[in-house]
Amino acid sequence: MAVNDTIFLSAHEAPGQHSVQRCDDCGQDLHERDASPACPQCGGLLAIIHRAPLDIMGAPLEPKAIHHTFAQHCCAMPMGHPSGVWRFESLVMPTAGEAITSHPEGNTPLMTRRVVSEWAGCDGLLLKHEGYNPTGSFKDRGMTVGTTQAVRTGATAVACASTGNTSASLASYAAQAGIPGLVFVPAGKVALGKMAQTLAYGAKTLLVKGDFDTCLRLVQEASRELGIYLLNSINPWRVEGQKTIVFETLQQLGWDAPDFIVLPAGNLGNTAAFGKALREAKALGLISRVPRLVSVQAAGAAPFAKGFRDHFAQRYTVQAETIATAIRIGDPASWDRAVRAIRETDGLVLSVTDDEIIDAKVRIDAAGVGCEPASAASVAGVRQLVRDGIIRSGDRVVAVLTGHVLKDPGMLVELHQERTDFAQANRPVEIDATVKAVADIIAASRGAEA
Repeated sequence: MAVNDTIFLSAHEAPGQHSVQRCDDCGQDLHERDASPACPQCGGLLAIIHRAPLDIMGAPLEPKAIHHTFAQHCCAMPMGHPSGVWRFESLVMPTAGEAITSHPEGNTPLMTRRVVSEWAGCDGLLLKHEGYNPTGSFKDRGMTVGTTQAVRTGATAVACASTGNTSASLASYAAQAGIPGLVFVPAGKVALGKMAQTLAYGAKTLLVKGDFDTCLRLVQEASRELGIYLLNSINPWRVEGQKTIVFETLQQLGWDAPDFIVLPAGNLGNTAAFGKALREAKALGLISRVPRLVSVQAAGAAPFAKGFRDHFAQRYTVQAETIATAIRIGDPASWDRAVRAIRETDGLVLSVTDDEIIDAKVRIDAAGVGCEPASAASVAGVRQLVRDGIIRSGDRVVAVLTGHVLKDPGMLVELHQERTDFAQANRPVEIDATVKAVADIIAASRGAEA
C-alpha cells in the first residue's frame, strides 16, 4: 500500500490554499474545506498537508522565529491564545479564523512523581497528563479541530464511534458549536463516567450490538450514506489536534527532545499523530533529534504489537478484551500511519497484561496523580522496557496519561471496595463517632507505613 510521504506543500502545489487533504493511498488532493470522510476515489485515509510557516516576505521562518511565535501565543502571554492546541494554529489549521470552537483545551501538565519513577525504574520519567483537558481526556485536542472543520463546512450533524472518551468529547464540542451529535458505542462495554458525560452534554447515544470495530464500520457507512460529518480519529483534522500533545511537550522541555515518548495504543490515532508531529518538528528544525515512540497495547487487544513482532509483514486483527476500555480495539483504523511512525522513529510496540495495567494504575493513583486504566499502560510499558534493558534509569522518558482517574469510577469501586483478593485495596472504614476511634485509625495507618 502506497504511503503519502509529503511533509509540507511545495511552492507550486495547491495555489491559493494554506492546506490540502491528500489521500495516503492514491495521492488525490481535496480542498481543505471538503467534508469527505475518506478519499472519494479510492477510500483511503486523508492526511492534512500544510505550507511551512512563512515570514512576511514569503520566506520560510527560521526555527528560532517559530519557537518565538509559539511562545508569544502561549496562554501566559498578554496576546496569547488560551488553548494549548490553537497556540500552534499555523501547524494545525492556519485558516480556521472565527470558526474555531475551543473550550479551551490543552496546556496540560508535564509532571514528575518520585514513587512512580522508582516503581518504573526510571529516574527521568515525566508524566504528560492529558486527563487535565476539559472533558478529561486527550480527545479534546483533536475534537476542537475536527469540530472547527465541521463548522467551516456547514455540517448538519457530527458523529463518532467510541469506547467512551471520544463520545464525551464530541458531545461537549458539538453542544458548544450548536451541531447535533450522534455517538455509536458498544452496548454494555462503556465505563459509566464516560457515558454520563455523553448524556449530560446532550448527544444522542446509540447502543450498538457489537464491539467498537462494529460501531466504527456502522458510523462510517452512515457518514457516507447520510452525509454526517465523521469525527473519529481517521478524520485528518483530529490528527492535527492530537499532534499538539507532542508540540506542547517539546515546548515544555525547551525543544530539547526526550529519549522516549511512551503512549497507550488502541485505534493508533495518537501513534500516527505523534509520528506526524515529530516528522514536522524535525523538518522545520524545531528539534535536533527525534525521540523513539513506544506504543503500548493491552495484551488482550494487541494486534499492533503482534504486527511489530512480525516486522509488520501483515496486518492483524483480534477479538479485543481488556479492562482498559479506551484501548479495547481489535482492528485499528490508523494501522499504516502508525507503522510509518514507529519505523521513522526507530520505535517499539509492546503489550502489557491487565494485571500490569492495574498495578501501574494503583501506583499512579496513590501518587496523587490518578488516571484511567488505559493511561496506566504507558507507565507499565516503561517498567517493562527498563527490565528489558532498553530504557536506562537516566533516560528522559515522557509517558502520556490519556485520561482522568474518574473516567472509570466503576473500576475504582471494584478494586477498593468489592474485590476481596486485592491486597492494595484502600477500603472505607466504618467507625464510632468518637475521637478515640479516629485516633485508632491514625495509629493503625502510621503502623502500616512503618
